[in-house]
Amino acid sequence: MLREGKVVAKRTSELKALRAVACAAALLCIGTGAARADDAATNAGPAATLSARYAVLKDELSHNQFHRPLHMDSSERPDGVTGEIFALVNYPFATAGAALNKPSQWCDILILHLNTKYCRPATDSQGTVLHVIIGKKYDQPVNAAYRVDFVYRVAARTANYLQVKLNADEGPLSTRDYRIVLEATPVEDGQTFIRLSYSYAYGMVGQLAMRVYLGTIGRNKVGFTVVGKEADSQPQSIGGMRGVVERNTMRYYLAIDAFLGALSAPPKARVEKSLRDWFAATESYPRQLHEMEQSEYLDMKRKEYSRQQAEVMK
Repeated sequence: MLREGKVVAKRTSELKALRAVACAAALLCIGTGAARADDAATNAGPAATLSARYAVLKDELSHNQFHRPLHMDSSERPDGVTGEIFALVNYPFATAGAALNKPSQWCDILILHLNTKYCRPATDSQGTVLHVIIGKKYDQPVNAAYRVDFVYRVAARTANYLQVKLNADEGPLSTRDYRIVLEATPVEDGQTFIRLSYSYAYGMVGQLAMRVYLGTIGRNKVGFTVVGKEADSQPQSIGGMRGVVERNTMRYYLAIDAFLGALSAPPKARVEKSLRDWFAATESYPRQLHEMEQSEYLDMKRKEYSRQQAEVMK
């Protein structure tokens, strides 16, 4: 009986760890590999580099599996993962650039994600910081979730280019090196071409927790990259850690698009519109992104947004 009790206790501990890291995996960031891409872009001229990538991807943006102007990449390292999306958003650069270079507006974007419970910008010795609370995919008190502080910086802003970076050195359960990089540049027809990068690294505890997660409740979850065919000749999508990072990269790209789309609504209606539009967009990919019904999502997010605004008003 004693031995059985130890086994149960160990199993319980592992499940707690996997749930926590699954929440951490929902963060929007970019890791070491993507940082090298940023450096290369800077050396070549970032606006020109991004425009050149648009020229290469232009045909693919018109015809792809996503049924929207989007290209996705992902990669896995021994100690982390990276996701990256290139996409057209149907808003002029003047509108998109102005909307994506303020920390409070990033909180309005981040809160759309299922696992973001709270986001508030503040200023400290590091400059502007976004205090983000990451939790489970249902209503949860902020003191029962994890806090990750992102240092926020507008790295470049010109008449034809914007780059925003969010960095967090530490996360829960030995996760680290969280990075966000968003780039934007104007293209023809009054649209804006963006690059969104997302990744993080993890240590031994995080690796163990992720192995448990991927072997249990996450074993049937997939990403978007097609790696073969199923027995019934249907596309076989990537699983594992690349599947995790691709799902969350997509969720945050859709959050950016929903936030920009809501700017056309009256100010008091923008939050509700962005919530509904984000949920509807995720339901376009039910195999990868469906987690709950719309009524559950809206009820949870209305509460979280109200809590967030109440803190801002203090």
